[in-house]
Amino acid sequence: MEIVYVYARRRCDFGRPCNFSDRPAELHVDVLPDPALAADFVRRDPCDVAVQCAQEMSEHEVNTERFESEARGINHVEGGWPKDINPQEMEQTIRFRKKVEKDENYLNTVMQLGTLMEHCIKQNNAIDIYQEYFEDEEEMVDSRERPSAKTINVFRDPNEVKRTATSLSWHPDGSRKLAIAYSCLEFQRAAKNMSFDSYIWDIENPSCPEMTLKPASPLVCLEYNPKDSHILLGGSYNGQIGYWDTRKGSQPVETSAIEHGHRDPVYKAIWLQSKTGTDTFSASTDGQVLWWDIRKMSEPTERLVLDLGRKGNLDNALGAISLEFESTMPTKFMVGTEQGLVVSCNRKAKTPAEKIVCTYSGHHGPIYALQRNPFFPKNFLTVADWTARIWSEDIKESSIMWTKYHMSYLMDGCWSPVRPSVFFTVKMDGTLDVWDYLFKHNDPTLSLKVCDEGLFSLRVQDSGALLACGSQLGTATLLEVSPDLSTMQRNEKALATAMFERETKREKILEARQREMRVKERSRSEQSKEDEGRDTDAGDESAEQLLARAERDFFEIVGAELKKRELEAGQEQIGAEELAGYFLTSYQANGPGCQ
Repeated sequence: MEIVYVYARRRCDFGRPCNFSDRPAELHVDVLPDPALAADFVRRDPCDVAVQCAQEMSEHEVNTERFESEARGINHVEGGWPKDINPQEMEQTIRFRKKVEKDENYLNTVMQLGTLMEHCIKQNNAIDIYQEYFEDEEEMVDSRERPSAKTINVFRDPNEVKRTATSLSWHPDGSRKLAIAYSCLEFQRAAKNMSFDSYIWDIENPSCPEMTLKPASPLVCLEYNPKDSHILLGGSYNGQIGYWDTRKGSQPVETSAIEHGHRDPVYKAIWLQSKTGTDTFSASTDGQVLWWDIRKMSEPTERLVLDLGRKGNLDNALGAISLEFESTMPTKFMVGTEQGLVVSCNRKAKTPAEKIVCTYSGHHGPIYALQRNPFFPKNFLTVADWTARIWSEDIKESSIMWTKYHMSYLMDGCWSPVRPSVFFTVKMDGTLDVWDYLFKHNDPTLSLKVCDEGLFSLRVQDSGALLACGSQLGTATLLEVSPDLSTMQRNEKALATAMFERETKREKILEARQREMRVKERSRSEQSKEDEGRDTDAGDESAEQLLARAERDFFEIVGAELKKRELEAGQEQIGAEELAGYFLTSYQANGPGCQ
């Protein structure tokens, strides 16, 4: 039985307020029992009914359907022409324009609009509505606010076999996109069905990547071109270098030849400051630094072997795992090695031996992060083993500042682009640490547990407000830090300058003192060697003479000891005789009854 009610209302009544009123209940349908259906049932007699004296509750689970958004573009072409006019034909468009310009209605409209437009232009010239009156003053933030960070989005590896997010790169224009390189760095432990793809994400759409990059081998590093935001440079696990143009699709535009590339995974690739914007260089654990021009990727334009012996021997080269290049120092670059050394190099040196300038030692493991301070290029940050260290170019022996030794391994770190005294580090226990050295040195200003798995990579947006952390299971977490961590404080630059200069001066004094102590120790050791040599020349004896002299000294010591014991025994005998004489004299004088 189907019951249908039709409610009809005139169009003019739509939108009026509803009037409700109370009325008694009405019975619309009464379904009577059907005796014929009783044969289909069995009477239950007796009936057992259990009663629970508790509130009945039910549990329901609802999984909402995931919302997937898709970006689509529209291409606006010239329009508005009559149907009989072809916009591609220049003569027809010119003829139509002349016809319209002769129309009186067109002339009157232009004259009316011209007066109004002239008034608006004069207003704009009189008052600049976009003027910022206090742009020269530094923005102040209430320092009483506690440092904090909140999660904005989480980007997960869409593949079934999860891979490590080994590298992150922000889009240079607006930073609304994030490129993530995925790779498995556990040698010979990668699954056979593991995907090689890396992705470009829109930070507002974590459900689906905006674009997929399809390399021939998993990407270990990925970098946007700062001069052309459509081009990305990637270093592969098999040692190849390739670049992508997002306008041309997911496949690489060109890839380097395997025989002319690296022999190990490319852990870092950086764009160089050049007029063409096509020069790059890369580093690998095979001990080579290679320069490339993406217009000709068949072979590198230049090569440097990190052999500290300066002989160019690849067998003795140090494995490179991080790179640093500062555009204000176009000839200098720095390399972080697997052995814990930072190698400072000069690209424009005349010979390959002169390209390696000096080294900085202080870490016990591979240097995973190496970056110059954006405000003080002479000071640079290194992250390795269980510490992060700040160095000065003038001090080779030791870092000027360092963090405490952590329980977990540090995997990456970087400076804040807007605050000279703030830097970030990530650890293998899934923790993000924010350090503000103007606030305190011993502990991080903010320590945040981002995820349960280890964090492997870190990248801060140019504005300093957003940062992304890549985990070991391919999860990239987008965080927003509080304003006091992303805004320059009052006199911060001057205070940071004084702090770095003070620590550099202190290390120079300690280094000079240590050098002086080494010179004294060296002179003392040389003097002792000369004395030993003089004694050796004066007493140059044979083995038999040394044995006879040792035997003679032994018997002399034994003889002296025997004489000493005989003398002590003689003194005891004399004492006993004197005592016996005393008793005899006393006996004779007093008789046998004396005591």
